[in-house]
Amino acid sequence: GYGGDSEDDYNHTFSLDGRWGIGEYGLIQGFVAKTETPGADEGEHAFQLAGNYDSEKWSYSASYTEVADDFNPEVGFLTRRGDRKPSVFAMRRIRPADLWGLLEIRPHASYNGYWDFDGFQETGFLHVDTHWEWRSSYELHTGINFTREGVKEAFEIYPDIYVSPGTYDNVEAQIVFYTNRGAPVAFNMRTVIGGFFGGDRVSLTPALTFRIGDTFNAEFAWNYNDIDLPEGAFDANLGQLRLSYSFSTLINLQALIQYNEQADIIGTNVRFSWLQTANSGLFLVYNEVDERGIGALPTGRELILKYSHIFDVFN
Repeated sequence: GYGGDSEDDYNHTFSLDGRWGIGEYGLIQGFVAKTETPGADEGEHAFQLAGNYDSEKWSYSASYTEVADDFNPEVGFLTRRGDRKPSVFAMRRIRPADLWGLLEIRPHASYNGYWDFDGFQETGFLHVDTHWEWRSSYELHTGINFTREGVKEAFEIYPDIYVSPGTYDNVEAQIVFYTNRGAPVAFNMRTVIGGFFGGDRVSLTPALTFRIGDTFNAEFAWNYNDIDLPEGAFDANLGQLRLSYSFSTLINLQALIQYNEQADIIGTNVRFSWLQTANSGLFLVYNEVDERGIGALPTGRELILKYSHIFDVFN
């Protein structure tokens, strides 16, 4: 892409990706990419290699992703750069003939880690879990997480409460419960209890969903966090309401409203989409942020109109 009047004001992105199926259950995929931006003095590359195997009884996957510090696709979306990320996953599916009304048991484990290019580990997440699914479609997840967070610079996690630089290793229990998610009204609860930046955290997230056929869906969730750190204790709460109405299989209206109690901020996102094919068509998006609490006038508004079309240059 190009912008501005200077001949040095440009950004180029080049990429190549591919997929290779192996047998009935195997798949290898990956991509390589590079950007060119004036003034970049670090690496501008990115690549990923991933493989997975998915049969009736076993699922395996592994990947390695690397994104250099100055990789900068200005026309794309990038959540994290300057990292090396390995990832592995393994799961076994068991269908007992007659055990407590269970339909399937899924023991599994996964690991995700992030290292910077100096070898410092920023994040580590080892997840060991078992999913218990009943024939009634109720489901229970019983897991344990081993986490690592590397903090290079102190940051303020709550007014006047700071997390100091260092590496924090913690263990937490995770329990998730679902009622029948295909029913018109469904409930789920996520509970996480364990260590957090050298202290303790209790996180509860109840959610209620409501749907009318394939036309209307609504979900309300409340995330409650009770956090006790060496420098102080605090509560953090986040409310979220999702609404979706489908006029047809191609025309959809969605809304997301979030409320951050700690900062007293309300964010609203409304998106109207008229699809031609998957991820292409007409999109109208409205964003609004209110930093002065419930009932106040919005402090930021954004209206976006986007149209995309996919075509095959070879046909």
